[in-house]
Amino acid sequence: MKNALKFTTLAFAVGLSSMSYANFVEGQDYKTLPNPEKIAGDVIVVREFFWYGCPHCYSLEPYMQQWAKTRGNDVAFFRTPAAMNPVWEVSARGFYAAQIMGHEEKTHQALFDTIQKDGKHVDRSKETLADWYATQGVDKTKFNTAYDSFAVTTKVERSKAGAKNYQLTGVPAVVVHGKYVVTGDGAKVPQVVDFLVNKVREEKK
Repeated sequence: MKNALKFTTLAFAVGLSSMSYANFVEGQDYKTLPNPEKIAGDVIVVREFFWYGCPHCYSLEPYMQQWAKTRGNDVAFFRTPAAMNPVWEVSARGFYAAQIMGHEEKTHQALFDTIQKDGKHVDRSKETLADWYATQGVDKTKFNTAYDSFAVTTKVERSKAGAKNYQLTGVPAVVVHGKYVVTGDGAKVPQVVDFLVNKVREEKK
């Protein structure tokens, strides 16, 4: 019964994100970057910066996953593992290795659960991470090769550059079209993201 109530409460809270809300306040609900990134094209880009070892990121994840399923067709969503220090870079490399191998959707939530729910810190080293991904059906040899590959290194460096350019000091952080930054770990975050997506749409007109 507890689980059912928890799920119902979460579903209700997430559902609210699709509703229309009054204007959110700059400086309070979101930050506008002084030097926004210039993004060409008609697609609005939303990036979620996270770290698997962050409990706040874990709390936000179900809300962002639900939001991603209901986002507009003109919105591109990218999970971006923060690599803001050597410890975080370990799991960031693991995420990108799994991604280029086609295992992101299968392993993303599972790794979050293993670390945050089960308390198993398998993200402490390349070796422990490779062992964990192997339990998820990922070829260990190929994972280790991908982990140190040029492709993964490039993605990690882009993540580092993005965090710096967006002036991020921690996670979770959701960046809307390289211009607006939303922080927090509750149902309000996707509401603010939707507000800002609409704001970008208006700015593009």
